[in-house]
Amino acid sequence: MAQTIYKVNKNKAFNKVTPEGFAPVFEKILAEKKKSLQNPVQITSFYQQNGMDPVLVLDHMAGDDLKTIAAYLKKSGEHGLDPKMFQAEQINNLVDKFYSKDAIKTPEEAYQNMAELEVMLANSLINYTNALQYGVISPRKIYARYYTETKRPDSASMNKVFAISNLKTFLDSVQPKSPQYLALQKALKENVQVPGKTPEETDRILKVNLERLRWKNKPSQSKYVIVNIPDYRLDVMDNGNSIMNMKVCVGEGRNIDRADNLVEYDESDKKDRPFSRETPQLNSMIYSVQVNPVWNIPQSIATKEIMVKAAADPYYLANNNIDAYKDGKVVDDPETIDWASAGKDDYAFKQRPGDDNALGKIKFLFKNNSSVYLHDTPAKLAFNKPMRAVSHGCVRVERPLDLANAIFGNGDQYQKIEKFMGMDNPDPSDIQVPKKMPVYLTYITCWPDANGRLQFRPDVYGLDIVLFAHLNKFLTA
Repeated sequence: MAQTIYKVNKNKAFNKVTPEGFAPVFEKILAEKKKSLQNPVQITSFYQQNGMDPVLVLDHMAGDDLKTIAAYLKKSGEHGLDPKMFQAEQINNLVDKFYSKDAIKTPEEAYQNMAELEVMLANSLINYTNALQYGVISPRKIYARYYTETKRPDSASMNKVFAISNLKTFLDSVQPKSPQYLALQKALKENVQVPGKTPEETDRILKVNLERLRWKNKPSQSKYVIVNIPDYRLDVMDNGNSIMNMKVCVGEGRNIDRADNLVEYDESDKKDRPFSRETPQLNSMIYSVQVNPVWNIPQSIATKEIMVKAAADPYYLANNNIDAYKDGKVVDDPETIDWASAGKDDYAFKQRPGDDNALGKIKFLFKNNSSVYLHDTPAKLAFNKPMRAVSHGCVRVERPLDLANAIFGNGDQYQKIEKFMGMDNPDPSDIQVPKKMPVYLTYITCWPDANGRLQFRPDVYGLDIVLFAHLNKFLTA
């Protein structure tokens, strides 16, 4: 150990260092810093299994590898991350001291320097590579309505940092390389300002969307349906290209007035508090459609809207093709019921197929725990409005027949869908999708368009604010 290090730094204080002398000092430093490590069990376990050797320092002290690490950590601001979270300055100072011929005077100081440097390198390298490859924050932990499959780092991925052969090559490899990410990085570096937003608000928008791009939750399939909630838009993607798009209406959100300010949640708010009608973020597979669907009216809507309207107008249910059920049986004369005094759980409601059905002529079904789906709507005027967060949580699509064509193709099943949708007095018909279609409901407020121009959308659910608040808490922890 002594000869190897002395050849590199020419500091005589390292002439007498030994693995036996280093191990107890390192063990002590490791125990002292355990509370400040983000992955203490992982790091401690590795060194215990490897004889408390300072593998990162010894493997990378030749050449400029250790200085390279410090330089990359100091440039983490280019990713919208604070270099302080990776202890960039402390590592840089320890590296400079390690390479100095006279900054360290005794073997005891040498042990201390190497031990602190090794622990910080292990912690920061893991944190930095995890952040760039998986994101700093786990979206499942901060969003109450986030159900998209998202891969997070595991012990195998973290252990890779201890076996790196070329640090610069490795650190370059973890840099996200998608055009979207590079465009947002460039905008952050050039201090681009969103029209109508302050520099602080622009900074937040770019940083949270860089973080979203780092999450491993992107579609892996060549063809899929994707809805971007803040953009009120659906795209059918095929091999990276949008082959069809249309307007959508999504669930009403907490930030509906577009206040979109920098107010953070209180420290006591450990989790997101969504408005009850917000469309969730999720991924699933469209497995069937129901043409001329029956609307099984959710209990919350039944209580707050249907029963209130029925109380005001005894013929409201009949005029809107809504059947009332009690104990599973249809109520023959619902206009005779005193809806104002009826118990909220006494009745269930279903709307029959027809032109006025709230689900329109077709709904697209995919498994999820939020009871949401894509569907047609008779309320077409909403598609002409710029703000389309108006539904109870499901996604209304502008051109449902075109979407059916994209999913089914032009075969017999599509022809059947087209025929059934045009019928008067129709019955509901379930038609299975021949090849299940992936669907993603996402939330992105900034991205580059096909021409490279950045697009920005209002933070209608306040999810930028939630994420930014958690990022700040994480960075200052």
